[in-house]
Amino acid sequence: MIKTIIFDLDDTLLWDEKSVETAFTKTCEHAAGVHTLNPAELEKAVRLEARTLYATYDTYEFTQKIGINPFEGLWGTFDDEGDLFQKMKEIVPEYRKEAWTKGLQRVGISDKELGSNLAELFPQERKKHPFLYEETFKVLDSLKYKYKLVLLTNGSPSLQQTKLEITSELAPYFDKIIVSGAFGIGKPDASIFQHVLAESGVTADEAIMVGDNLMTDILGASRVGMCSVWINRGNKQPSEEVTPTYEIDHLEKLFPILEELNKKQAVQ
Repeated sequence: MIKTIIFDLDDTLLWDEKSVETAFTKTCEHAAGVHTLNPAELEKAVRLEARTLYATYDTYEFTQKIGINPFEGLWGTFDDEGDLFQKMKEIVPEYRKEAWTKGLQRVGISDKELGSNLAELFPQERKKHPFLYEETFKVLDSLKYKYKLVLLTNGSPSLQQTKLEITSELAPYFDKIIVSGAFGIGKPDASIFQHVLAESGVTADEAIMVGDNLMTDILGASRVGMCSVWINRGNKQPSEEVTPTYEIDHLEKLFPILEELNKKQAVQ
């Protein structure tokens, strides 16, 4: 019997991609009110500069291991325990300014002051616009009394906590919340999945992983022999390397899967 359902957070329950896009749109529109520029072109330029710059820092390997992307670097504080988080905390103020200033330069605007202002505005806009998928609460309401629910998320503890604080109704659904930055390594490493199973007191065949990312959520589940459900809302291409047990495009499609699995296991 399935006893535990492990959910990813970003772009599985929280619509992080939409929140980031909205923050970029609002921030770039502000810039267009100061200089004549195309907001969409500025966003593209800043995203490019942020990715490039992010990869140059000594902390890059650590961010890859924990699962912290360049756009989280544009708004997180990283005030977490550990030398590398503290190093990130020192780096990010300048990183933000550089990313926005260089993005402006890429679209033909040389304005360091505006770059600094946009670097401050983007985190405010990101916090103002938390989005969840329309079915998130309905699904969690249906599951919370039947299963142990666990949240397994890659990232910085302080940043993931901020995301949960600005969508405060979400955290109470979960028996456990496990963040890669606090554990020391992120998905898809098998050890964090083994840790979740041990913390939940279940075996791999008593749990199921639900997530949007083939290379973290689904790959990691497969490494410990756990059933996985790939939530593929955007009709992404499958991978030759990683095959989920199930694929769905809406969280409510999880219900028949659970029913089928529980029936199969009851027969066995």
